[in-house]
Amino acid sequence: MFNVDDFVQSKTGGPKMQVLRVEGDTLWCARVDDPVKHEIEVSADSVNLYHEEGDFGVC
Repeated sequence: MFNVDDFVQSKTGGPKMQVLRVEGDTLWCARVDDPVKHEIEVSADSVNLYHEEGDFGVC
């Protein structure tokens, strides 16, 4: 469903994140605004692929 380097966002809103690793239904992501790329573990069913509407991200 998701691949490394995909951009995702929580279904409830939040920051744009880049997928760093995928293991089954678990994604390890980093916020795109985090220069250190701290990994955040998230469930694949809690996020959607990131898309922009007009000039703004979906929040």
